Parts: sequence; C-alpha cells; structure tokens
Amino acid sequence: MKETTDKIRADRNRTLTVTDIERKKFSKNLLRINSTKPLLTDEIINKTIFGDLIAALDNLPEGFADLIVIDPPYNLDKDFNGFKFKSSDNNAYLEYLRSWFPKVVRCLKSNGSLYLCGDWKCTSALQQVMDENMIVMNRITWQREKGRGALSNWKNGMEDIWFGVKNKNDYYFDVESVKMKRKVIAPYKVDGKPKDWVETEDGNFRLTYPSNFWDDISIPYWSMPENTDHPTQKPEKLIAKLILASCPVDGIVFDPFLGSGTTSVVAKKLNRNYVGVEMNEEYCIWTEKRIEQAEKDKSIQGYVDGVFWERNTLNIQQKSLKKKELETIKKKQSKSIITTANLFD
Repeated sequence: MKETTDKIRADRNRTLTVTDIERKKFSKNLLRINSTKPLLTDEIINKTIFGDLIAALDNLPEGFADLIVIDPPYNLDKDFNGFKFKSSDNNAYLEYLRSWFPKVVRCLKSNGSLYLCGDWKCTSALQQVMDENMIVMNRITWQREKGRGALSNWKNGMEDIWFGVKNKNDYYFDVESVKMKRKVIAPYKVDGKPKDWVETEDGNFRLTYPSNFWDDISIPYWSMPENTDHPTQKPEKLIAKLILASCPVDGIVFDPFLGSGTTSVVAKKLNRNYVGVEMNEEYCIWTEKRIEQAEKDKSIQGYVDGVFWERNTLNIQQKSLKKKELETIKKKQSKSIITTANLFD
C-alpha cells in the first residue's frame, strides 16, 4: 500500500499525513471482528471497526444507534484507495442498496434518525430504499462548490441527503442547535429598532432557522486541516449539522461507510459517542489519527460560537471567537478578584 508520506506537499498544504510509526500505532486501535459472536454496545462504542460491512452488520447489536449517517459509494466509477466501485444501471444499484440497508436500519433505535447521502444519479434509488424501510421526513439538498465543469452537460453542483425516522411521532430533533447566522441585506426596523436582527461593528446579522437547502458548505481542500486524500470526503460542517440536530449529547452516532472518519471525528468534537465501519485499513488509520487530533482541537470550520456561519465570513468568525475568549478571561479575572477580596472579609 502506498504511504501518504510519499506525496510531496506544499508548505501551506495541511492535508492529513501519516508516518509509518503512526500507522503501526493507530492500527492497534482498530476493532477487528474475527468471530460470529454478537457484539455488545460496550464493545463497539467509540471504536473504528475494520472489516467488511455485511460481515460486521451481522455482529452488531440491534437498536444501539441514536443517529445513523450513511455516505455509501454513489452510482459512479470511483477508486477508493484500491477498491474500485463500478457504476451500474439504476435497478442494479437499487439491489446493491437493498443488500445492506435493512440491516443498517436494524441498528437504529426506535426513536432514532437516519441520513442517507447521494447525488442526482442515485437519489431516486435512495428514496425508494428509504421508503421501503423508514418514514421519509425530508430531502436536504446542499450546494457542492467543487469539481470540474462539463462541456456538454450542466456541472453537477448539488448533492442530496435523505432524512428518515422509524417513528414520525417520536424522534429527536433540536432545531435551535443548527441556526444559521446570516448577513442582513435589507435591514427592517420597527420604531427605529432592528426587527429580528442585531447591529454589530462587523455588520448586521440575523439568526435564522435552517431550511432543506444548504448553501454554506465548503468542500475540504488542501489548506484546511480537516482535509484528507479521500476522494469523496464530506465536510465536517455538514456532518455537524446532522449530528447536532438529530443526536442528543452522549448519544451514539453510527456510520457504516466511515471513509476517512469525518462522522466519528465530528461526533467526538461535539461530545457524542461514535461507531464506524470501514473496509479500507488505511482510511481507518486516518480516522484514528483525526480522532486523536480532535481530543485537542474541537473546532469545526464554519461553526463558531454555537451557530453556523455563511461562506466567506472567516474573519468575522475569528473576531467573534476572540471576543468570546476575552469575555471568558475577564469573567475568570473578576471571579478571582471577588474570591481574593472575600479572604480579607
């Protein structure tokens, strides 16, 4: 297997790399399923499972996950670090989904939620398999600002995420945790005061409830610390929205096609538990390194101060973060002064 350290990187390139020493270290962390004995939740929680998904699903406990995020191979020709997925007709792809999707749903709690990712080509098959096994609540479409243009077709700039639950009368959804902070283009005032927006030295902003169209997502690229060499890596910001909305703190997030580990990493950063299955050992190792990094750095690009920000607002986000840090320091200093004064009372 070709090592990621063999690639020559530019000085400012922050794409994940792994040394031989790290590879041996993180390989030991992986959970390998070597028997047909059913596993308990305590045995898989906060683990990266290295192995074939179908074999793993037969060993996983029933109803252990609060949230399942699925990003399967789309119906495209794609090389995943040596594993080549071949495109097929819609019926064949639908049968592929049916071969594992019901088993994944079995892992979901009765009040759990599931998100299934895809593109325009496979989205009809995704909807069908969701309809067969769950109650479809919505389809999220997000703007994918990356990729080459097309000379004889429209450039593919969108992807879908199908949202489903087992019980439409009982599922977790925290809309307050996924509010968007947007610039106010046409500020409206009542009696001279802002109506549903605030004035700041950095501009006028409004907190809004999210819709099912997301235009604030940036695809990971070479200057972002979350970037890896995985060909279809999902942004941490995108996964953060799904987790915050549909998994309670300390809940369990399950990703059966873990890839480079984004779902597990974001769950770690947001104080949720995780379980992931991945058939490629190198991707599993990348996951483990990213999880270790997440223990020290819980930042998620585009998610600052408890809200999601629009694109191209990084400078304002950093100012907001610095202000919050200064306020925290002042509060600590104030408490220290009060405590010291009480000693002399």
